[in-house]
Amino acid sequence: MRTTLPGRPPTQGSWRRVGSAVAATAALVLAGFGTATHANAASASTVSSKAKVTWTNACSTPAKGQMACKALRVTGGVTAFQKARAEADGVTPKSADAATPSGYGPTDLQSAYGLTSAAASNGSGETIAIVDAYDDPNAEADLATYRSYYGLSACTTANGCFKKVSQTGSTTSLPSANTGWAEEISLDLDMASAICPKCNILLVEATSATMANLGTAVNRAVTLGAKYVSNSYGGSESSSDTSYDSSYFNHPGVAITVSAGDSGYGAEYPAASKYVTSVGGTALSKATSTTRGWTETVWKTSSSEGTGSGCSSYDTKPTWQTDTGCSKRTISDVSAVADPATGVSVYDSYGITAGWYTFGGTSASSPIIAGVYALAGTPSSSSYPASFPYAKAGTSALNDVTSGNNGSCSTTYLCTAQSGYDGPTGWGTPEGVSAFTG
Repeated sequence: MRTTLPGRPPTQGSWRRVGSAVAATAALVLAGFGTATHANAASASTVSSKAKVTWTNACSTPAKGQMACKALRVTGGVTAFQKARAEADGVTPKSADAATPSGYGPTDLQSAYGLTSAAASNGSGETIAIVDAYDDPNAEADLATYRSYYGLSACTTANGCFKKVSQTGSTTSLPSANTGWAEEISLDLDMASAICPKCNILLVEATSATMANLGTAVNRAVTLGAKYVSNSYGGSESSSDTSYDSSYFNHPGVAITVSAGDSGYGAEYPAASKYVTSVGGTALSKATSTTRGWTETVWKTSSSEGTGSGCSSYDTKPTWQTDTGCSKRTISDVSAVADPATGVSVYDSYGITAGWYTFGGTSASSPIIAGVYALAGTPSSSSYPASFPYAKAGTSALNDVTSGNNGSCSTTYLCTAQSGYDGPTGWGTPEGVSAFTG
């Protein structure tokens, strides 16, 4: 199987970010919402403590042979959402607490990606599947709180909108509960709701975080009729990946999205699968000076944390991908917000103080893009939806992200944003749904 990526810390605690100059591993300068330095680096930022956004991995470091969830939970500081709101109100921004949302909500995300009209009209009868490991006992209740707060219609088991099953399809015999993966589940369910409020949601919980179990859960989602399947997990590549491709991800007519990773430049699986849409991450900020009203750069916190990208060592290049820097599959295809400092609002209560939290990581961007596919409508039965954005490459259907990088590499576009295609953000972020239909 596989282990975590090289450079990934041996324990969750070594990644934990706290407010002091000694313990903090990242200080984000919110004046630009995208500049970050390690607190112990020579170029450490000297901004005030209120400008620092700190966060931690939601999930513990996975055991050997298991996938890592990609959810990053903000633990302190002032997010982009809070700063923008404070500036609009003419007040001093305050650090996040669990009482009120401190990240972007549905209206923000729909506005940023040109989805306001589609979200109001489309999605009825469509099912987005969320595939994660372990059980979140509070998933439905937490989802209800999120949707109620933001004025979205109820999505419950009773009204047929929400369904939770194990990888076997059982609604009663579920996996063991896990607090970290419960946070991941809340993030994924809330992002699917934010983008496609009229969609049904199917949560498929794998018995554990092995690729075999998660892959079985993907197959279960497709068997149960989902045409959009989001996967917010990943790990290092292995020689087994081409076998996993054929066993779990080769589903024509189904849009399968996968997080590109949170460890900066370097390929992960299953984002490297030629059958999936690999989703990179950006830092998203409001920009009153632009027609769009938003601006994005590549998400990068440090050389070891930021959106993933790179060349697969095993997966062949899909026919629709024509960049020349990788002889095999290139990551990513498209992107959406992932920087915790410009993160999204989530409600969670299992194993944590019940309340509102801000999350980032490419765990946020994968369900966002799955939601966009759902708004665009059911893919044709023989299609591979990962190809759809390539047909609209370079058009106004995608917001081209042209600044930032996620590390160093010998072929510049694989780790540095540029006009047109690049590894960290693919062809860009959604501007409406036309790049996600075909």
